[in-house]
Amino acid sequence: MTASTTAHAAARMSLPRLVLTILLPFSLCYFLSYLYRAVNAVIAPNLVSDVGLDASELGLLTAAYLIGFAGFQIPLGMLLDRFGPRKVQALLLCVGAVGALIFAWAAEKWGLSFGRMLIGMGSAGGLMAGFKAVSIWVPEDRRALANACIMAVGGLGILTATVPAEWATANFGWRAMFAGIAALTVAVACFLFTVVPERPPHAASLTGRSVLSAIGTIYADPVFWRVAPFVALTAGCHIGIQTLWAGPWLRDVAGLDRAGVAAVLGLQAIGFLVGTLMSGYVADWLVRRGVSLLVTMTGFIIAFMSIQLAILFEPVALNAPVWFIFGMFGQAGILAYPWLAQYFGADLAGRSNGCLNTLVFGVAFISQYAIGAIIDLWPLKADGGYENAAYQVSFGVFLALQALSLVWFVLKMPKGTLRRQS
Repeated sequence: MTASTTAHAAARMSLPRLVLTILLPFSLCYFLSYLYRAVNAVIAPNLVSDVGLDASELGLLTAAYLIGFAGFQIPLGMLLDRFGPRKVQALLLCVGAVGALIFAWAAEKWGLSFGRMLIGMGSAGGLMAGFKAVSIWVPEDRRALANACIMAVGGLGILTATVPAEWATANFGWRAMFAGIAALTVAVACFLFTVVPERPPHAASLTGRSVLSAIGTIYADPVFWRVAPFVALTAGCHIGIQTLWAGPWLRDVAGLDRAGVAAVLGLQAIGFLVGTLMSGYVADWLVRRGVSLLVTMTGFIIAFMSIQLAILFEPVALNAPVWFIFGMFGQAGILAYPWLAQYFGADLAGRSNGCLNTLVFGVAFISQYAIGAIIDLWPLKADGGYENAAYQVSFGVFLALQALSLVWFVLKMPKGTLRRQS
């Protein structure tokens, strides 16, 4: 699609229609994506007791979602750019529903892992399909806000994965809960396919060779490799901790029971929602005044890294505000997606975002599994929990990597990139 075609599509879409046919259906997709992603933080004790998992096995099983998610990002970008977000996302939701049913029925860790990997594949377009739709239907200077609105609904998915998921698990069991989420996923797929308009005619057909060539161009671009490590390490580590290890930390370090863990995770989810909307609004306001998205993003990510440093000192008395702030700033890297889409152009929006998302969720998988592997280096405590020092070391390793990526990002960006909106 040419830039003029995109601009014309955006210009003729009224606000009510935009909300109903674009923002709402793709927001629901991201709601499901984050619900699937985060729910294991609450049901982790059930998985450990029912299946018999140690820390590294729990991390690997939960991270199987991230394997499927990250592994499908580049094919996803190709499909979104070639076929549009409506058809691709509706089909992927059905794949996720099949994975949820397998997860609900499987009796051992390999079946559970396979089901969770399919869930990850089915959720792979939860955000990227929405971003692609925004690049088609929303004017360029309002895309950061539109993306933030879609992403903020993910906060509701995280929230649903806390106290409501704990209630559903206690009353119906985690297997029945996953079967119910599968039915909800199919319903959202039908809604999306029904209400989302087909994209405007593409200016030129994409061949397989041209698609792969474009991905090579993106991965060969030096500016991409200045931005990507910083975003991937911060956003990926946030996902790895938030969707699994925050729950055990609250249990073992803060000493909370299951209801207390769910409550703090719920507060963290509210922080995610508030922070995402705030970052989108602030970025939208600053962009219209000539400030680069990357400048705003950097400030928010530094706040995120600072709160991780505070967590290493085990601020048990400040659990609620600390984890609220952790949720607020953890996904500030979202602001890089519209920046990259603008940098590479509308025709490459799906693939550029997919290339970055592959790295984000690759880091999320590595961090989620590696934290569990590091924790397993310490013996269990008498009550069966994990040692406080194990959390400090495992979280600290990934915070140090984030700090190095910040230095790389600031020192290696081309002159002027951080001082103006490109």
